[in-house]
Amino acid sequence: MTDFDFAARVGRVEPSATLAISNLANELEADGIDVVDLSVGEPDFDTPENIKRAATDALDAGHTSYTSSNGVPELREAIAEKLRADGIDCDAGNVIVTPGGKQALYEIFHTLIDEGDEVALLDPAWVSYEAQARMAGADLARVDLSPYGFQLEPALDDLADTVSDDTELLVVNSPSNPTGAVYSDAALEGVRDLAVEHDITVVSDEMYDEITYGVEQTSLGSLEGMGDRTLTVNGFSKAYAMTGWRLGYFAAPEDFVSQAGKIQSHSVSCAVNFVQHAGVEALRNTEESVVEMREAFRERRDMLADLLADHGVDVSVGDGAFYMMLPVDSDDQAWCEGAIEEAHVATVPGSAFGTPGYARISYAASQERLQEGVERLAEHGYL
Repeated sequence: MTDFDFAARVGRVEPSATLAISNLANELEADGIDVVDLSVGEPDFDTPENIKRAATDALDAGHTSYTSSNGVPELREAIAEKLRADGIDCDAGNVIVTPGGKQALYEIFHTLIDEGDEVALLDPAWVSYEAQARMAGADLARVDLSPYGFQLEPALDDLADTVSDDTELLVVNSPSNPTGAVYSDAALEGVRDLAVEHDITVVSDEMYDEITYGVEQTSLGSLEGMGDRTLTVNGFSKAYAMTGWRLGYFAAPEDFVSQAGKIQSHSVSCAVNFVQHAGVEALRNTEESVVEMREAFRERRDMLADLLADHGVDVSVGDGAFYMMLPVDSDDQAWCEGAIEEAHVATVPGSAFGTPGYARISYAASQERLQEGVERLAEHGYL
């Protein structure tokens, strides 16, 4: 057997903890065990019919070839229209369409980060930020938001103490995965002031911007002074229940787009042609379905918080996304492993997000399954 000399970059990262838990759940289910899987951030809704029809129409029209690497013009313009509505100065030339939001982030990290550059994260942080930064060779600086109810505004002094002129990139995710927190305008203005002071580029991951409850999410790139230093990432997986379609994008100044486009062209070439046409339909004609899914998520969030409260568990209830951080034992990895093996409830350890002592619950599941999951956790002593 060949003794491979693996590249250092793969040794810097571990497999995705979210997918590892999901894989374990799938293995148990293959053995005939009923698992309440609250681990994966995937809407349990089917993709809206109008989007599926648009994909079928695009296939019938022969949209099965390569597209321009940065995306079909119609979709790039539709994305630019959406971002302009969010207050961002953007046109189609500022947009790269990618096969999923992860690819957008991958291209950003590898366009901007050299070995030893500093990337700042706000913990809890989505699992792939650290992995992608490390693959690019970054050193990490971290700010813990857990003492502040996962909100950024009260942690601005901590952020100010963490970033410096040596910070190359700061990643902000609002609404947040894994907490559901939607950062206040004052928090984002604080980020703006620090980014300008230290000349920091900021990634604004807005994947959940359409999933908020009673609050409006502000796009960081819309703030004065942030237009030329914000890289806005978004996609179609969450708001439109299109996880398997693999369609995302980022918007950036044109000089950044020209450099990142090299990575896109030499790696994935382009996003799938007919899927891009479905993306146009998603952006322009799917608001009613988005509202229906958002309302269902809100009802599930409120029900889950009430169920946990009935068992004496107090949680921070976020205003967006579809996640909740459940306080558990200090050894959250052992808690999550026990919960899936004994109670057959799948969650994700908080340490995977840089915040030990918690487990992430996804409430992108039916009310019946959420109730079943809580009952199982309580019955087996996990609440």
